[in-house]
Amino acid sequence: MTGPGSTLTRAWPDDPTTLAALSEQRSDLLVEHREPEDADPGGTVAEWTQKHGPFRDYRRTLRQDGDQLLETTSYDLRVPWFGWVYRPLVHGRLRRLDARDRSPWWAPSDHLDPRQVLVLGLVAALSMASAFINTLFTQTVNFAADDFGTGDWGIGVGGAIVRAGILIAMPAALLADRIGRRRVIGFVAWAAPIVTAMGALAPSFGLLVATQAIGRPLGLALDFLIAVVAIEEMPRNSRAYAVSVMALASGLGAAVAVIALPLADLGVGAWRLLYGLTLVWLVVAVDAVRRLPETIRFEIPHVVRPPLDRRRFAVIGGIALLANIFVAPASFFQNRYLEDARGFSATTIAAFTLATATPAALGLVIGGRIADARGRRRLIATALPLGTVFVAASYAVGGPVMWGFMTTGAVIGSLAYPAISVYRSEVFPTGNRGRAAGLLTVLALVGGIAGLLAAGGLLDAGWSYGRVMGLLALAQIGVIAIVVTSLPETAHRSLEELNPLDRIAGR
Repeated sequence: MTGPGSTLTRAWPDDPTTLAALSEQRSDLLVEHREPEDADPGGTVAEWTQKHGPFRDYRRTLRQDGDQLLETTSYDLRVPWFGWVYRPLVHGRLRRLDARDRSPWWAPSDHLDPRQVLVLGLVAALSMASAFINTLFTQTVNFAADDFGTGDWGIGVGGAIVRAGILIAMPAALLADRIGRRRVIGFVAWAAPIVTAMGALAPSFGLLVATQAIGRPLGLALDFLIAVVAIEEMPRNSRAYAVSVMALASGLGAAVAVIALPLADLGVGAWRLLYGLTLVWLVVAVDAVRRLPETIRFEIPHVVRPPLDRRRFAVIGGIALLANIFVAPASFFQNRYLEDARGFSATTIAAFTLATATPAALGLVIGGRIADARGRRRLIATALPLGTVFVAASYAVGGPVMWGFMTTGAVIGSLAYPAISVYRSEVFPTGNRGRAAGLLTVLALVGGIAGLLAAGGLLDAGWSYGRVMGLLALAQIGVIAIVVTSLPETAHRSLEELNPLDRIAGR
């Protein structure tokens, strides 16, 4: 967290231009309110407090001190878990004299309030836990399969079974619409790490798959429920930004699994150590149970169990299913490809994953801002096919070109991610937002299962990785067709505008 009592003092030249600039109300990180002017022998020129913004406490004063102006800004910004990221950014922004009338590129378009900052920080931390859990089997399956003597077909079947376990997560989605998001999130935040960690004790590949067929769906339930919380709590022009922040946090959680991957090189069965690390995320669960509030939209009157809009569900569900026919196997078989086709060790695989995925963080932030400012549909239709082409091509080449193609594909693809993901919760009312998110996750996993089974079978039949990924990438044509012809634009619209049923119920 950025600690309470942070103070920044700057000395500026006492000239009319600088005085005029300093006397303007800030509207970048917050909206300031100018306090009434009183006679002050201390030389105070003006004083501002926060009218609306993320700070728990904020005060900016401007004083004359000889031939210079002293600007003193005191602020208290508390960002759970990610204060270390925002501290230098906020401090640097408050030091600047220019651009005080627009939000910086790394901040949301709207001015969040302290509650929204609290919620965003907590759901981002939970995203790390969810991503680690959802990434773990993908990262370790190759080493576990070698340990147990399982081939490509067995790996593909195992991955499909783990994904089919999503049915376990559906009760969580339904309960979240009945008893609230907070209580269900508290349960799955505890259960997912504990069950996943049991994979460390699996005596066979089948039992490893069994533990992850329960643990991973619980992690997915955590993922789609915190997305619902973020969408319900964020203002209309910052929902995609919130998704991008959660995606960045997810990348950090997945990176923890990747960084730990060299442990698998320590010896036979050393991959089990990574499953034991899952218990670290119980610390996040404790914090979330203690501080995460119930969403305001769930607490206000709303229609309980409204009918699901079938057309909207078909549109979003079709995108989720078709997109994952390529995305799931491209992710799942990456380590196998790098080891079998390129001779990478666990350490080199970790280096490749970090080097190619880390630049995508920039794409997530920029993509979130573009999606909120300029709309979702055009961004998806442009970035998704380009990213797919580069990722698929990386499976057909080696050397530096492979690294370059994967990095480029990851960056371009990440531009589209916030725009796509935000639809999962935006276009459904409060009473079935959790259920819709759960069912859409099921469809995404059905597409992933189809892609995994197809990839595993074709690879065992002697197809090259490049041919397999090129074939599966064709499914993205269907995604683009749906986006262009049927996907509604949701940018700049409140959830009540998008879902009139909530507006009527809240009257």
